[in-house]
Amino acid sequence: MTRLTANVAKILRLLPRTALILTLLAAPVLAVPTMRADAGSTIEAPALRKAGVGFVLLVSLRRG
Repeated sequence: MTRLTANVAKILRLLPRTALILTLLAAPVLAVPTMRADAGSTIEAPALRKAGVGFVLLVSLRRG
């Protein structure tokens, strides 16, 4: 019976240390969805219209 109590005591001593290590390892993984949720509130600038095609046509018609 003393072997069983020694094993239980050893497990109970290691339990807080194991919980702390698991918490430190899981914190970044659990923080990622929180950071991605805030990304939807940013306002982006409108896309610029491409005006380069008209200039190329103008130059090519003047040369011909």
